[in-house]
Amino acid sequence: MAEFLVTTFEGGGNVPPCVGMIRRLVARGHAVRVLGDEVLRAEMEAAGASFRPWTTAPNRSDRRPESDPMQDWMATEPGGGLLRLLDHISIGPAAAYAADTLAELRRAPADALLCCDLLYGPPIGAEAAGVPFAMFGSNVSILPVEGIPPLGPGLLPPTTPEEHAMAAGVAAWFRDMLNERLPVLNAARATHGLVPLAEAADQMRRARMTVLATSPAFDFPATALPKGLRYVGPLLDAPDWAAAWASPWDAADARPLVLVALSTTFQDQVGTIQRLLDATETLAVRAVVTLGPALDGVALRVPANAHVVASASHDALMREASLVVTHCGHGTVLRALAHHRPMLCLPMGRDQNDNAARVAARGAGIRLASDASVPALRDAIAVLLADPRYAAAAAALGTAIAAATREAALVEALEELVTGPACRHAA
Repeated sequence: MAEFLVTTFEGGGNVPPCVGMIRRLVARGHAVRVLGDEVLRAEMEAAGASFRPWTTAPNRSDRRPESDPMQDWMATEPGGGLLRLLDHISIGPAAAYAADTLAELRRAPADALLCCDLLYGPPIGAEAAGVPFAMFGSNVSILPVEGIPPLGPGLLPPTTPEEHAMAAGVAAWFRDMLNERLPVLNAARATHGLVPLAEAADQMRRARMTVLATSPAFDFPATALPKGLRYVGPLLDAPDWAAAWASPWDAADARPLVLVALSTTFQDQVGTIQRLLDATETLAVRAVVTLGPALDGVALRVPANAHVVASASHDALMREASLVVTHCGHGTVLRALAHHRPMLCLPMGRDQNDNAARVAARGAGIRLASDASVPALRDAIAVLLADPRYAAAAAALGTAIAAATREAALVEALEELVTGPACRHAA
């Protein structure tokens, strides 16, 4: 069996799929250790991995907003959240991530590195150590894929000259933003005697493979996939901190249940949650809000037909729910579709606009701005509950995703990294 080193960080939705990957590798008999933020230690060790914290790279010990090095909710300009990600997580501290990764590989060698696809630094450490690496994505591809619109604003596949021009402009902007930071990457590479890159994205392209924990049935269709890109299906392992769900309502209460789940991380979403509570107050529904670790204890005005909890099993809630109101993080979206639930999509940034675009394009939900008014939210909830076509579309998409998913695909792909003759554990 092989030894894998996993490098990741506390970014909210990237963590549960990483935990799921670790569980599957351990169940197959592989040894896994994690280099990550201290706040992840308990979850990673519970999944069966050994754990080491970052020492010079950013290292969060808790999930408070104040400890988030990115703080993308502070961005005011278009694309500002992405720039904060690049400067404070992905590329800005690449030298520190590379140094920590190389030090760990020298301390205890591994057969392969599995790196969160938002981190550009750890692969530099793997290259310096001569260790093969794969990038692990918890959503659709960050790097361009032929035929699929670029990530960011939630574009649909272009059909008109104007839409093609828009997609090309977004792709060019993203490429330029990466390449403005190319000197940072090349300086980190030079420290370890590695050749400079022509483009920043080339750092990710040097991976033996990129595995995406999503489904081609969810993504927009590609005309061609980059070499080494694999869809391995969603990993919907529940976080260890989620509490059991116990309904406060009588079992005979027939009002439809509306689940409001707006991220486990802070995205300045308290105002949106309050407007949703206000919107559901006059509807004949039961509303449940799960706050997540970053919002536990916030002050809200909770109407009589609503219930607010710090956490609860989303699987248990979605089995009961008629509708999911979500920020459109990938994990929440794919879980809702697995339960055949339509969605009110309120994206706040990150990958969420693009997930919302895929939901709305398939008729499985309605997409509104996260600052939508109380009347607009109320009307959308009422429409989604009244029109059965949304639930039917969600069921069709969820069924297609399930049909395209094979449980062993992830581990089989990763084992290809460690089956060559150079592997220390090759048969």
